[in-house]
Amino acid sequence: MSYEKELAAAKKAATLAARLCQKVQKALLQSDVQSKSDKSPVTVADYGSQALISFVLERELPSEPFSLVAEEDSGDLHNESGQETLKRITEYVIDTLASEETYDSSSITKEDVIRAIDSGKSEGGSSGRHWVLDPIDGTKGFVRGDQYAIALALLHEGKVVLGVLACPNLPLASIGSNHQHSSSKDAGCLFFATIGEGTYMQALDGSSPTRVYVTATDNPAEASFFESFEAAHSSHGLSSSIAEKLGVKAPPVRIDSQAKYGALSRGDGAIYMRFARKGYREKIWDHAAGSIVVTEAGGMVTDGAGNPLDFSKGRFLDVDSGIIATNQKLMPLLLRAVKESLNEKASSL
Repeated sequence: MSYEKELAAAKKAATLAARLCQKVQKALLQSDVQSKSDKSPVTVADYGSQALISFVLERELPSEPFSLVAEEDSGDLHNESGQETLKRITEYVIDTLASEETYDSSSITKEDVIRAIDSGKSEGGSSGRHWVLDPIDGTKGFVRGDQYAIALALLHEGKVVLGVLACPNLPLASIGSNHQHSSSKDAGCLFFATIGEGTYMQALDGSSPTRVYVTATDNPAEASFFESFEAAHSSHGLSSSIAEKLGVKAPPVRIDSQAKYGALSRGDGAIYMRFARKGYREKIWDHAAGSIVVTEAGGMVTDGAGNPLDFSKGRFLDVDSGIIATNQKLMPLLLRAVKESLNEKASSL
């Protein structure tokens, strides 16, 4: 089955959302950062990105039933304290859509923006088509001026069939342990993958795409690994133990967001590990786009026990042994090291 028109719509939506996010980051004001009930920062850009992507997908694919599983909802924007934020979101959405000649954004109202944000309340599931969106993956990185990603994927009958990662601060050139938060004037990558079609990367300004592949190394001593920048997001100690068992010599590359998946897909590093704190439930929007970008580049993404990730059960991924990604040659070695380290951790409790 071809997903050509869906991919074109997703690339346009993610690119425009990246443009909005870049504008907000450039003029970031303290008032743009709120705190949701779970205390994670959320900005004008999170809401604006989600609303804009909802608008674009619905306009580009008008004949398809629209279902969006997304992180944000408009709850906090209905309060009196949220009115100024809503006004700013609406202005950014109108301004960004106005850059596309095919769109008439002048009539968009605050109510339209609320509706667009709340279109992301779908529960997903194993039947039909569902878009999956993290409007800004890595909000803390965004606020710091570091890495973040706009992550958009399409589920069809419970399987990820398409993924787009817009990474506005990720350089086109390879990053490594010496360039953990690198950004440059030509920064900004768009990764995209469709099932069975491979993974491609292009500059966010729309240059010709090039096909990318995960590293071919089979030697753990030559491998480097990615993990979350925030220690609260993933156990750095467990990752370090696994890397030691593998014989990895390079220090970890710690960056925010699914930009890690993008960097892995083009061979910047060989391994990605994420071990969330006990009790945390992984959300599908944190891994859907990144997982297909890596697998279509020749890699593998599984839970810590080697099982494929199951995106068909709603808004959450039920994994209790972490999430790992690497190439096919290193995966057996990585799984063995993960099992040993998890067993050691369990026996020490």
